[in-house]
Amino acid sequence: MVHPKIMDVINFDVCTACGACVSACPAGAITMGKAAEIRDPDNLELYSHGAAPNVCEGCLTCSRICPVVDGYFEDEFANVRSFLAAKSNIAGQDGGVTSAIARSLLRQGEIDCVVGITMNEKWETQLEVFTNAEDVEKAKGTKYTYDSVLSMLRDPFNEYEKIAVIGVPCQAHGARLISENVNDKIVLIVGLLCMESFYHEVMREKIIPEIMGVNIEDVKKMDFGKGKFWAYTKDGEEHNVPISKVAPHARNPCHHCNDYTSVFADISVGSVGTPDGWNCVLIRTDAGEKYFKMVESELEFMEDPKPGMGLIEKLAGMKHDNNSEHYREVYEKFSFECEGAPFR
Repeated sequence: MVHPKIMDVINFDVCTACGACVSACPAGAITMGKAAEIRDPDNLELYSHGAAPNVCEGCLTCSRICPVVDGYFEDEFANVRSFLAAKSNIAGQDGGVTSAIARSLLRQGEIDCVVGITMNEKWETQLEVFTNAEDVEKAKGTKYTYDSVLSMLRDPFNEYEKIAVIGVPCQAHGARLISENVNDKIVLIVGLLCMESFYHEVMREKIIPEIMGVNIEDVKKMDFGKGKFWAYTKDGEEHNVPISKVAPHARNPCHHCNDYTSVFADISVGSVGTPDGWNCVLIRTDAGEKYFKMVESELEFMEDPKPGMGLIEKLAGMKHDNNSEHYREVYEKFSFECEGAPFR
């Protein structure tokens, strides 16, 4: 049996756990926990029961929609059409623009559903599919921990026609590959700026209590800024440590990622390059322009925000400098070749 290319990705521990393969596999053969596990296509115990005689049918759909197999762009700003600052009336991590986009498009009937991540006071997260605009605010705020967003799309693909995806760069990349190769029901991809993310257990059991010295249940907001990782507690106190203290605890696949601004998204949203309380917005595609225009009436804008694109480009450069050699090294170990990879 031919093993799919993503078996190398999994075996070398660079699987991003984006979840694209879980939703796109026509045999329903792939399951995924919160942490991507090493899986053998011939081992029935690690796949859904009864998917196929040997579980994997060798169609290689998973390889066509894997962001790590697809590789990265050296210039992730080449497709940026416009840059602006915006904020909404949703009290999010910064400007609440991502939630405002999803809420408005659901209200207008322009999308049928969007996958979101909710969180309780213990910072435990859960993936949910939102079809009601008023429920979107439950997913507001940045978590800095990782959930396999795209793995939730299997049922929505059967139930809805117009799906929006919100996710970090690897998830935006996987969503784009699904829409181009497997399923055209994804009509909008909103990508988040992301340097790295963390497993839930590492954040709750290591970073917050040990490195920060804070009770996780006392934290109301986390943030990266000014070279530090910040935890804001309910008593109004601010706690911080240098990013260098927490970065080594990021998920291993993040150390190989060369996409900071979600280059494959229609619209990218972040919290850098603009004043506090505002989001940066990068419009990248025709769909991005179309859908953003539909929600403009619900947003406030700032022209020529500072510090501007220069800071975003600097941070993207830092991510590339830190990670590109790691990705090249592991790519040389892969048993397959992909046109244009590892960098285009």
